[in-house]
Amino acid sequence: MVKKPEVLAIVPARGGSKGIPRKNIKEFAGYPLISYSIAAGLHAETVTRTILSTDDEEIAAVARQWGAETPFLRPAELASDQALDLPVYQHALQWLEEHEGYKPDVVVQLRPTSPVRPVDCVDNAVKMLLANPDADCVRGVVPAGQNPHKMWRRDDASGQLTPLLQVPGIAEPFNAPRQILPPVYWQTGHIDAIRPDTILKKNSMTGDKILGMVIDPQYTIDIDTPKDWARSEWLVWHGGLTYVDPAKKPRRGMPEKIDLMVFDFDGVITDNRVWVDENGFERVAANRSDSLGIRYLKEAGLEMMVLSMEVNKVVAARAKKMGIPALHGINDKVTTLRNLLNDRQIPAENVIYVGNDTNDLDCFRLVGYAVAVGDAQPEVKRAADLVLSQNGGRGAVREICDIILQKLKQ
Repeated sequence: MVKKPEVLAIVPARGGSKGIPRKNIKEFAGYPLISYSIAAGLHAETVTRTILSTDDEEIAAVARQWGAETPFLRPAELASDQALDLPVYQHALQWLEEHEGYKPDVVVQLRPTSPVRPVDCVDNAVKMLLANPDADCVRGVVPAGQNPHKMWRRDDASGQLTPLLQVPGIAEPFNAPRQILPPVYWQTGHIDAIRPDTILKKNSMTGDKILGMVIDPQYTIDIDTPKDWARSEWLVWHGGLTYVDPAKKPRRGMPEKIDLMVFDFDGVITDNRVWVDENGFERVAANRSDSLGIRYLKEAGLEMMVLSMEVNKVVAARAKKMGIPALHGINDKVTTLRNLLNDRQIPAENVIYVGNDTNDLDCFRLVGYAVAVGDAQPEVKRAADLVLSQNGGRGAVREICDIILQKLKQ
């Protein structure tokens, strides 16, 4: 039997970030920034161990919550603004060998500042390195956004320009069409797969023979400033990319026994719009087919209720029309729900919760099965066990009712 290579993923995350204070544990699109790189290591089939190298105990504690090991805290001198990657990785490898006798075959660097990675990014880099025994390193690259053959050096005294690069066979590359110029690539922070001897013996993070693994440029992210942060979050929410997502925990199956189904009101039973007249009187829109679905579930013996922060009496009126109880005007949904379940001795794992907005996330984590309507907020969809095809107030409730009715008939 061929022994599986020992592949160590290291996430470097010092505590003294200046551009974005506490950047590494700041919530990025709903989750700590380091959790994306930790997830990339944990989800990769080739990686056998994922650790975090930090000087900061708070960052270490967050990392442990997301599944990374933190066997040591690195020395303060390796966590300054001027600290280079090489001594950080030499320290990690030397510490692990000295204290654990642990020596990996491949080291993977996963920088937190490039959190959005293709799902096969890590595995492809490791496999490329293992398939090329003479290579020292595999580095992720993307096609360069600007071609250096059209770049110049400028003499400040005279203002004269000199081409940065020459191309054999092309007299004036700066005047040539981009299509005939040599392709060039920009290194990213997504992935480096490195042989330990390159780090320890060649004193380099890359060595002499460096292979480039081309990554789709849509994934290009390098977070250094608040503007970078905002642009990168937009990419997560709206870029339509498939990436290693810390929210993508294993989906829970629907409970075998369902004791209670809880609905949020605005955006679930309604379509989240409100009409307000000159006197401040509000009206909302709901879907009659949702009511019929609830009626069918009631007839099947399933208990349901509405839980809402909305103070308007329309919540109670609509719930009464649908024939289910409602608690509304509450400030703390999850505490109210937890107390309700305790009082009625209902196991949380036997509860289904249907929501649409971020104030439903704590309830998602409490119950056994979380359902998001089709037009829920992006982070709510990411946290849900099931995302419905229909939108709130436009058939979503009927859809989940039909799904449960089908399950009850099985």
